[in-house]
Amino acid sequence: MNEIVQPGIRRFGRINWMGLYTLAEREVRRFLVVWTQTLLAPLATAALFLLIFNIAVGPRRGDVMGVEFLTFIAPGILMMTVIQNAFANTSSSILVAKVQGNIVDTLMPPLSGSELVIGYLIGGMVRGMIVAAAIAAGVWLVLGITPQHPVLALVFVILGSAFMGGLGVVAGVYAEKFDQMAAITNFIVTPLAFLSGTFYSVDALPPVLRQITYVNPIFYLIDGVRYGMIGVSDSSPALGLVVCAVATVAISTLAWWMLKSGYRLKA
Repeated sequence: MNEIVQPGIRRFGRINWMGLYTLAEREVRRFLVVWTQTLLAPLATAALFLLIFNIAVGPRRGDVMGVEFLTFIAPGILMMTVIQNAFANTSSSILVAKVQGNIVDTLMPPLSGSELVIGYLIGGMVRGMIVAAAIAAGVWLVLGITPQHPVLALVFVILGSAFMGGLGVVAGVYAEKFDQMAAITNFIVTPLAFLSGTFYSVDALPPVLRQITYVNPIFYLIDGVRYGMIGVSDSSPALGLVVCAVATVAISTLAWWMLKSGYRLKA
């Protein structure tokens, strides 16, 4: 006798664990296959940032918030690299699939909107955390920086990867071609990352720019990782956790709605 499945009830349960695992595995394999581009290149870029700032301003800059300049900017460079890679992983995966016309391969399987979001986010988060671990090991070897609050630093890295992974999903769904994605990256993501206290303390900013910085979620991500690694910060780590958690939930909800409704995905 054939099994009768009631409408609205999926025969594999509330959560399609196999489908979710397969999507997450695909997203991780995507960047591991080209690891020289997705993992090695960001590490080289982070090392170049530290080297250039050390040569250009390091010896003359003096201490910032009671720590050496290179020690101060190292956590910011770590977090900036993490969020850029998490964003790139999810946004490129969706946009390339749309441009090549195979996004249907992701939409046709019995995956809910939340399962699609989680699968994409896992790929971005794994890539971000691998990059974070490699850079953290590098700054420990070169600068001798040992995380003072490692659990808190890890939480901010996870939140940062999830937030920017969600933003990458939104950008990938919204963009129709590579030019639009380049515009989003160049005029939104990059300015938010660079103007977030990565290379300076917000106390050095004029009052207007300081207030603008305080509404930038990436500022709290970088500030939180800085506190976790070297024990100094411009704002309260507790406030940063709240802001980052709320921002992550908000952007993930928007990504869920886009994938669930088929916005700019279904003809």
